[in-house]
Amino acid sequence: MSDTTLVIETFVEPMFAENAYVISTTNSDGQRIGWIIDPGLDQQSEQLLAYVQREHITLEKIVLTHGHADHIAGLDTVHAAYPQAQVLIADADRAMLTDSQLNLSAPFGFDVVLETVADGDVEPGMELLLGQSKWIALDTSGHSPGGRSLYCPAAGVVFTGDALFAGSIGRTDFPGSDHARLIRNIREQLLALPPETVVYSGHGPTSTIGNERKSNPFLSDSINGY
Repeated sequence: MSDTTLVIETFVEPMFAENAYVISTTNSDGQRIGWIIDPGLDQQSEQLLAYVQREHITLEKIVLTHGHADHIAGLDTVHAAYPQAQVLIADADRAMLTDSQLNLSAPFGFDVVLETVADGDVEPGMELLLGQSKWIALDTSGHSPGGRSLYCPAAGVVFTGDALFAGSIGRTDFPGSDHARLIRNIREQLLALPPETVVYSGHGPTSTIGNERKSNPFLSDSINGY
């Protein structure tokens, strides 16, 4: 299959500089179909919806890479507009949808408590289809207990949430974080991908796996293995 029709649009939420994404493609009937990844606070979610509506995209899924507030706050808004869209989050982070302490919104002075119920787990190794594009869920937990990345081999892209950034990694000083686990998962699940794979992370600019192997200062021990 060809992924030449795959379109990735990035939307940056100003308060936390969180990246939400709309990925879309054209199906065999010529219809635009897509997913939203990590809808954040209200202004960003409204931009996501405006884009989806303007581009006449049928929204099939809302995928959450993990359960921290800046990545889930817009779920109710998006799901209210597209109630048919399947909501996916790893079971280990599911409780964060309704617990403002766990999702870290309460410590920042606001409460994100969502009404939308997740439809399913994101298990490591599971395959998700967007049209003809096959996406593989990778276990990149450590920043949160259920952190996941989404990798499309044919398109050569991976969405890493808050596991891996350009020149950095996710914080591991939060409740439920595990630094050793995050480093291990980055090394085994992400740095093992082809070097040209483009990294779309939860904050900051894009990078490539090759760049992170060579120069990410937080992964010096891991880099030695490649």
